Amino acid sequence: MKGYITDKTKLRRRVFEEVARLAYEGGGPEQLDDLPYKIISGENEPFRDSIFLERAIIGERLRVAMGMSLRKINEHANTSKGVDESMIAEKYYEPPLIDIIRFACNCCPDGVTVTNGCQGCLEHPCKEVCPKDAITIQKDGRSVIDPDKCIKCGRCVQVCPFNAIVKQERPCEKACGINAIHKDEYGHAEIDQEKCVSCGMCLNSCPFAAIVDKGQIYQTIKAMQDDAPVIAMVAPSIAGQFGKELTDTKMKEAFGKLGFADVVEVAVGADLCTIQEAEHFMHDVPENLPFMGTSCCPAWSIMAKKQFPEFAGNISMALTPMVLSARLAKKLHPECKVAFIGPCLSKKQEASRRSVKSYVDFVLTYEEVAGMFAAKGVDFGAIPEGEELRRASSDGYGFARSGGVAEAVKKRLEEVDPDREVLIERAEGLDNCRKMLMRAKAGKLNGYLLEGMACPGGCIGGAGTLLALNRADYQLGVSEKEAGVLRCSESRYADMLPGLEHLGEEVARIEAEVRTQEDD
Repeated sequence: MKGYITDKTKLRRRVFEEVARLAYEGGGPEQLDDLPYKIISGENEPFRDSIFLERAIIGERLRVAMGMSLRKINEHANTSKGVDESMIAEKYYEPPLIDIIRFACNCCPDGVTVTNGCQGCLEHPCKEVCPKDAITIQKDGRSVIDPDKCIKCGRCVQVCPFNAIVKQERPCEKACGINAIHKDEYGHAEIDQEKCVSCGMCLNSCPFAAIVDKGQIYQTIKAMQDDAPVIAMVAPSIAGQFGKELTDTKMKEAFGKLGFADVVEVAVGADLCTIQEAEHFMHDVPENLPFMGTSCCPAWSIMAKKQFPEFAGNISMALTPMVLSARLAKKLHPECKVAFIGPCLSKKQEASRRSVKSYVDFVLTYEEVAGMFAAKGVDFGAIPEGEELRRASSDGYGFARSGGVAEAVKKRLEEVDPDREVLIERAEGLDNCRKMLMRAKAGKLNGYLLEGMACPGGCIGGAGTLLALNRADYQLGVSEKEAGVLRCSESRYADMLPGLEHLGEEVARIEAEVRTQEDD
């Protein structure tokens, strides 16, 4: 339901807004305890039947938005318990990043069910096609399914002339492309954290908003209130996420109202990543590797390494645009802190790695930043036109769309090695990514550059986005068009970034520096 302001959306954004306001106004634990009563203030709230249950759930949402863990279901404690440890300028989340509020979970049903729409027809096609003889016919002619025999093949669903048989799937399980969600003994959804790669698709799909992710809104604001400048690094998919009025020329002023010292584009890091991935592919495929996978989507990268450990070395060693951009920002401004602002929950997990956290201090989603804008009452229409932010190539902006990374690398390879044929295979959604790797394992994609994106449509469909996918794709196209046909090159960025005349060597040095650090 991206692009629609549903009750679920209102609740999430209100929580982010109040956490941001708490930080801006210098509130403490007492104010945090009061927030469930402020957010759910009366008896006519359009959510659950019990106002007390809804307030308890809001309390858990507030905790995770502050970066804290959910309380145990049998624990009696205030919302603010342990919050002192989060009311600081520097705090990374404690695993797990994504979790489920058990008493917010609806224990959604699954299976194949005959509804009241069954007309008790004479033909009974449902019974005839069932391969397990799981359907019997009652005296009134209505069909009944034995759940112990049913294998959920869906054949009866397809042949019922009245559409009276439905196949129900738990939305979170259906959305998870790596089967990391199951139900516990009480029917509540449960995440297998060993499998989870924090893509956030389950969070998006749950209509009860029972799945939550930890945030750093409070910590980012506290850091901005300290002396060190905090730079906002905006991902290419930001185009149009906050509405038509927040244009490229208003971006720096708008984020300045939140307290950010400057705004830089991660699309620049995408261009640098293009240079590095093209170099790796040219040197390693097929001499050292049968194929190479792109590195930009952390959820895809983690999934590939977890489920296909034999191919861990086939994922490009190039640093992601986020890390490259952050490292370059800190080279130019050694005293700064960096906040990555984008569509991705898995970037939070990436930033918590030991080899990355010294470069990326905070990760915020567009949804969380929308809460910050609301808390500060920022009116985009009242902001005057200012300095143009756009500096990257159209290829760099294209990283936000499925297929964009591979296409950028292909163009780069065609420039440096025109005689080389570059074959591309791409997939979006982790289930499709897994199938692509199965084909690679079977030797069907030798010589290929593989691009995997965990989210539908790529980053523009990420869990932290605000726009409907089609609208986000259109807005990204506008950014690409305005960037023109500029290609990424070392010489272009050497002119743009003072002190980086030998950009290729600098990026290689950054990679080597990060790779030598021990990961968690």
